[in-house]
Amino acid sequence: MNGPGIELTLAPELRLFAPPSRRAERVPTGIDGASSIGHVVESAGVPLTEVGRLLVDGEEVPVSYVPRAGQSVEVLAVSRPQPITGAPLRFLLDVHLGTLARRLRLLGVDAAYENEDIGDPALATRSAAEHRVLLSRDRGLLRRRELFAGAYVYSDNPDEQLRDVLSRFAPTLAPWTRCTACNGSLRDADKDSVGDRLEHGTQRSYDVFAQCADCERVYWRGAHHARLERIVAEAVAEFGGVGTA
Repeated sequence: MNGPGIELTLAPELRLFAPPSRRAERVPTGIDGASSIGHVVESAGVPLTEVGRLLVDGEEVPVSYVPRAGQSVEVLAVSRPQPITGAPLRFLLDVHLGTLARRLRLLGVDAAYENEDIGDPALATRSAAEHRVLLSRDRGLLRRRELFAGAYVYSDNPDEQLRDVLSRFAPTLAPWTRCTACNGSLRDADKDSVGDRLEHGTQRSYDVFAQCADCERVYWRGAHHARLERIVAEAVAEFGGVGTA
């Protein structure tokens, strides 16, 4: 866009998406007189999934608004917590976010996960078909128009990723109610009913079990349980919202 210009201001948290040369507080930006403000923002590198209100000369406008030369455009970040309308809050995570998916499931959050790279079109189609918020660090994927909804995951650290998603969407937490392997629901299991799935040492050392209603995986409070309890306790203490699955 090399025509007459507007003055584009990105919220501080959105400037990371822009090229280094365009991360100043106010950036002169060319327009062609026909493209929407949504297109201008995406051309600046910012996925619309991360955009909240758009202000033109101080007045809020929709993404379809076509800016005029000389106008001042302010792009605000999405509000937190971000409401999702039209469906219950559910997530879909791409192949690179397996640890985040397991931690969300640990907290009882519905988090579908593709452990193979099925391609951007298939992920976007599943998001739309199942009304799931797609979580990804792939900006190109988040620009696909068929998405039901999407969100950029800002960190590559699993602890920070979890806090990011919980603070952004404020899902109701129901720890220990979902299978971390397949996202199915957990139910209490009698020791005798799952005995054929257990090693002898596990049978001897533990008495309380749960089993996934879908994949039949068995869970118990093993050696790794303290680490999982820490993740759960920290999330509940900071974000609350504990309920039932």
